[in-house]
Amino acid sequence: MNTASRMESSGEPGKVNISEATYAMVKDTAGLTFTPRGKVQAKGKGELEMFFVSPRE
Repeated sequence: MNTASRMESSGEPGKVNISEATYAMVKDTAGLTFTPRGKVQAKGKGELEMFFVSPRE
């Protein structure tokens, strides 16, 4: 299955959920805050490290 689909289904309403790979690419972006979620079970993918991302206040 598509990882993006699993990321979406493992998220929460009103929050942006990103994978560890995406986090690695954007972690130094100014103006963003990242909240680690730990490893989350994603159907067909096993456990994936996930992060919520939001604008820095």
